[in-house]
This record gives sequence, structure tokens and C-alpha cells, in this order.
Amino acid sequence: MSKRKTVIVTGAGTGIGKATAKRFAQDGYNVVLNGRSDDPLAEVARQIGEHAVTAPGDVSKKDDVQRVIDKAIEAFGRIDVVVNNAGVVKPGGADGLSDDDFEAMLTVNVHGVRYMTLAALPYLRKTKGNVVNVSSVSGLRADWGMYGYNTSKGAVSLMTQSLALELGMEGIRVNAVAPATANTRLAAGLSENQKAMDAFAARIPMGRLVEPEEIASVIAFLAGNDAAFVNGVVLPVDGGLMASNGQPNFAALSQG
Repeated sequence: MSKRKTVIVTGAGTGIGKATAKRFAQDGYNVVLNGRSDDPLAEVARQIGEHAVTAPGDVSKKDDVQRVIDKAIEAFGRIDVVVNNAGVVKPGGADGLSDDDFEAMLTVNVHGVRYMTLAALPYLRKTKGNVVNVSSVSGLRADWGMYGYNTSKGAVSLMTQSLALELGMEGIRVNAVAPATANTRLAAGLSENQKAMDAFAARIPMGRLVEPEEIASVIAFLAGNDAAFVNGVVLPVDGGLMASNGQPNFAALSQG
């Protein structure tokens, strides 16, 4: 068994998952990189070096999840942290979102978190490890035209808290981050829409999108010893977005 702690990061080929994998490697972990596409995972593994292995698979499929767990144990002999980051976004209003798109978000965003957490649990019990889920501010408050995504991420937030109650009694912590829209490929289309970017900037007190590395830092904190008594938290990483009660910026309006 490796003396280094081992983390599994789902959705590790791009964006938040990639930044998180690289951050844990910097912090001295073995890293198991999971995602649907092998090529991006291989590139991240190349950047990390000898302490990373790839474990491609679809987290919404139990057999794939078990293969990820088996690969982690085969490579490193232990699992200390699971970061459930893999997710999909399918916009659509009440009568516009298809059944298939709604189901896709539930299977990946909700079932995927459950499958990976439960499959890793026997090993987390041995190491007194912990789980960090990637929810969203959209799992704490609603968005227009995103009710399916809100539903899935709301489930992640409450699953986090519910599992924290149960597993905390065994010394296994379960927490989550709830980012605002991050500067990743999922938001890439926004950068070409100045009106959309201005709308985001107007709502976020810090005036910009969060960077993946900034989310990764908070995930690493929640997984680490400095957060040893933090359990059941869904921590916004949103530049102050949720500090607002939703009303417009009166100061800015008065200047106009």
C-alpha cells in the first residue's frame, strides 16, 4: 500500500476536475483520473507524472464505477478522498427540456455521485477518508430556464448533508463546494456574448467568473486536515453572489 494518500477525481480531464487533480498532486496525493474520454485524462496524467493513473468510465454506470475503484486499489492500495466532480448541464424550461436531457442530468449528476461514494465507502472506512462533492449555486437557489439542472444539483447538496450525518458517525466527512459559473469550457459560449458576461459581472460582487484553480483550492481545503471538523457543509465559491438577496444594485442604479 502506498504511503501517500490517494484521491479519485471524476470529470478530471478538463475544467474544475483537471485543476483539482493537479492541485492534489501538488499536495502530495496519488491521483486517480476518471472521465469518459481517455485522451484528456492521459494528458492530465502526463502533466502530473508518476503519481497519477487514468481510469476512464461513465459514473452513471455501476460497472464502470467499480472499475475505477478497482484501478485505484490496484495502483495505490488505498482510497482517502473522493471528489465527485463529473456533471452535465442541459438548459431548458418547464415544457422545453426533453425527458432524455432531464434523465441525463439525474443519472450523471445524482446517481454518479451516489454510485462512486458507495463504491469507495469500504476503503474510506479503512482510511477514515472523506468525500467532496461539486454542487453549484444552482443547487442552492434556482435559475431561469434551468429547472432540471437545479433539481440535480439540489439533490447533490442535500445528499451531501444527509450522508454527512450518517457517515460522520464513522469519522468519514462529506462536504461540497457550490461554485458560481466557472471559467471553463462549459461557460465558453458566454465569453462570446458580451451581454451575458455583463449580466454575470453585474450579479457577482467580485465582478468576474471564478477560475477552476480557485475552486480546486477550496476542494483541497475541505479534503485536508485543516478542515478536520468540517462536515456537511455546502460551501459557496461564488465571489459573494449568494450574499445578495436578489435585488438590483441600488448604488449602481442611483449613479445611472
